[in-house]
Amino acid sequence: ILNYDIMARFRRRTCIILLLFILFICSIMMALKTLRPDRAGFGDPFGLGLLPELQQRTAILENKPNSLNRIQGDTVTHVSNFHSSAINTMKASMPPVNKLEEELSSPNYNFHVFYYSWFGNPQFDGKYIHWNHPLLPHWDPKIANNYPKGRHNPPEDIGANFYPELGSYSSKDPSVIEAHMKQMRSASIGVIALSWYPPGMADENGEPTDDLVPVILDFAHKYNLKVTFHIEPYKDRDDRSMYNNVKYIIDKYGGHPAFYRFKTSTGRFLPMFYVYDSYVTIPEIWANLLTVSGSQTIRNTPYDGLFIALLVEERHKHDIHRSGFDGMYTYFATNGFSYGSSHHNWASLKAFCDSNNLMFIPSVGPGYIDTSIRPWNNHNTRNRVNGKYYETAFNAALLVRPEIISITSFNEWHEGTQIEKAVPKRTGQIVYLDYKPHKSNVYLELTQKWSEKYRKEKEQWLM
Repeated sequence: ILNYDIMARFRRRTCIILLLFILFICSIMMALKTLRPDRAGFGDPFGLGLLPELQQRTAILENKPNSLNRIQGDTVTHVSNFHSSAINTMKASMPPVNKLEEELSSPNYNFHVFYYSWFGNPQFDGKYIHWNHPLLPHWDPKIANNYPKGRHNPPEDIGANFYPELGSYSSKDPSVIEAHMKQMRSASIGVIALSWYPPGMADENGEPTDDLVPVILDFAHKYNLKVTFHIEPYKDRDDRSMYNNVKYIIDKYGGHPAFYRFKTSTGRFLPMFYVYDSYVTIPEIWANLLTVSGSQTIRNTPYDGLFIALLVEERHKHDIHRSGFDGMYTYFATNGFSYGSSHHNWASLKAFCDSNNLMFIPSVGPGYIDTSIRPWNNHNTRNRVNGKYYETAFNAALLVRPEIISITSFNEWHEGTQIEKAVPKRTGQIVYLDYKPHKSNVYLELTQKWSEKYRKEKEQWLM
C-alpha cells in the first residue's frame, strides 16, 4: 500500500511538472509568434476582404493586353544615391524658439511619421469626427451577424483600443497641434507625412482638412519639423487629377519653410509624395504622369518630385518600376500581413530597389489592433510586448540600410499603431489598453533611441 501511494504521488507530480512545461513552451511560442508571425499574405480571406481593391486591380491587369513596350523604353527620371536635406531659405512664419532647441532632441529628417488630422470634437468642429467611427461589418454576412454593429459614442467610448492622453481631441485645436509637434520633436522625428485629400474631399468618415495644412506647417516650423504629403486614394484619382493636385500643393505650400524637399545626388531639391493604395491604378496610367514621355508627364517640370508607391504584394515591385515611381514604402504595421509589411522580405525588396534606382522606405510600427472598428479582425492583432515589437521592427529596418525609415503611425488610433501618448482608462464596461508598466511617452522615447542608433549606424555605412 505504501509503495502504491508513493507511486501515485510520483505520477501526479510528474503530470503536474509535464503540464507546466507544456504551458511554458506554449507561452514562448506565442511570444515568438507575436514578434515574428508566420507569413499571411493577401491571398488569405482576411487580406482580400480588407483591401478589395486588390481583387479589382488583379482582374484589370489580367484582362489588359501587354502594351508596355513604349513605357519600358522610356528614360524614367529616377534618383539614386539620395541624401536627405532640409531647405530653410525663407523667413519663418513662426520662428523656432531657442529654448525648445535646447530642450528637445535634434530632428532626424530620415525619420518620417504618418500623421492624421481628421479628428474632431464638438468644441472645435460642432460634432465628433472619427472618434465616433462606425463598427465595420465583415464582408461575409454569416460572420458579420456574430459581431456588434453601430457607432462609438465619444468621449468615453471612442473608436480605438487605446485612449489618448489628450482625450477625444480636435485636430483643429492649436494646443493639440503644438502638443503633437512637441511630441514628434522629442522623439527625434524630422518629417511629418501628412494624410492629405484634395480641397473639399475627405475619407468616408471624415470632413475636408486641406484648410488645416497652413496651421500644421506653421507649428511644424516652430519645432524645426518638415511636412511632406501622404496622398490618399481620393475619388477619381488618375494621372490628370494627380498632376493638378501636385501642382496645387507645390503652388500653395511649396514656399513655406516647413515644406519638405529632398536633396538628390544631382543637387536638386525635390518634394516627396507618398501615394497610398497606388496599386489600385494600373501602371499605364501612372506612366502617363511619371515617365518622361508620358502624356501628362510631370518630369522635368516645376512640379517634378519624388513619388513613393505603396507596395503590398511582391508583384507590385515590377508595377512600381514600370509606372515610373521613384520608390516604394510598406506602410502596414502588421508583420506578416502582407508581403511588403513582412520584415523578412525587406532585404530582397531593398536589393530590387538598389538595382533599379528606386528608394526603399520600410515602415515600422509599435503594434497593431483595430478590433474597436473591426471586431472580427483579431487575426491581425500584433501585441506591443512592452515595446519589443517596435524595436524588432526598427532592427529589421536598420539591417537593410534604408535612406529613410517611415513610422506607422503617430496617431492612427483606429488601428492601434499610434506612438502618441496614451493613458489607462476604464469606463463602464470598456477597459482601454495602455502602455503600462511604462509611461505614456514610452514609444516616443523608443523612437528617439532608434533615431540616434540610426544616425550612428549610418555614419558607418557611409565610411
